[in-house]
Amino acid sequence: MKTCIYGAGAIGGWLGVRLAQAGAELSVVARGATLQAIEQHGLRLDMEGAVHTVRPRASQEPATLGVQDLVIVAVKAPAMAQVAQAIAPLVGPDTVVLTAMNGVPWWFLQGFGGEYAGRPLASVDPQGSIAAAIPAPHVVGGVVHASCAMHGPGFVQHHFGKKLILGEPAGGVSARVQRIGALLEQGGVEVQYSEQIQKDVWYKLWGNMTMNPLSAITGATSDRVLADPLVRGFASSVMLEAREIGARLGIPIADAPEDRHKITAKLGAFKTSMLQDVEAGRPVELDALVGAVRELGSVTGVPTPQTDTLYGLARLHAQMRSLY
Repeated sequence: MKTCIYGAGAIGGWLGVRLAQAGAELSVVARGATLQAIEQHGLRLDMEGAVHTVRPRASQEPATLGVQDLVIVAVKAPAMAQVAQAIAPLVGPDTVVLTAMNGVPWWFLQGFGGEYAGRPLASVDPQGSIAAAIPAPHVVGGVVHASCAMHGPGFVQHHFGKKLILGEPAGGVSARVQRIGALLEQGGVEVQYSEQIQKDVWYKLWGNMTMNPLSAITGATSDRVLADPLVRGFASSVMLEAREIGARLGIPIADAPEDRHKITAKLGAFKTSMLQDVEAGRPVELDALVGAVRELGSVTGVPTPQTDTLYGLARLHAQMRSLY
């Protein structure tokens, strides 16, 4: 399977190494220091006490890599518009584009959502350029449950978790999803198939949409956020709004916010990805994690005063640091 990783960061690098070890013909779109590191040292993964190295074909120009069977997009949401401008040479009539990203993706309401199905989401695709560049029939959704970080360019450190949930945006488990899953499983990834991938996207978001921006604003690790009863209560109030939105979309969450907090607490003193981005001076994924929830609240008629407050504070915090 000709496979290209678009976004050779922590998650993209982890998946790329595992797929190459499973026999995929791997290529990587990279630039700058990451491209140089992969060309010199290969794509490396430090995992379970060993360093795994593969040598993919790497280029900053997708046109030099050609049409792929599978493209895994593993970039942060703010980079998606740029990806959309450049991805065309990788995508043929039968190419699958698997998104392995946080937050609400641009395809969330494509083939899903009942009376709300088919609506574009301006919060994550304001010009419609992403949907135009990557038409819905090409997309397979992915939800990552793994923690990875970077030792340096092209060198991934795996911390914990190996699960990737796969599903068709229009629902069901197709033959192409099963083929991709089988290849990932050969590489040691724990694959779970979803009959409705939006439900899995929403449940992961349900924790991320509060913990990420609250940690970014305060500079606190997740344990400190949860230890403050006022902040914990505020997070719960935001989550209740999101739970109601999900119920109206047909993806109800049975848990209470406290149930989700207990899961997060098991991670200990965890530094969220948004806090890491703020500390590194990188743009934050605020619209995919919070802005899209506000938009879906408007679409479904659910008031979101608490989510609005969180979004406003996090946006201003990021703007003051030129990260939004």
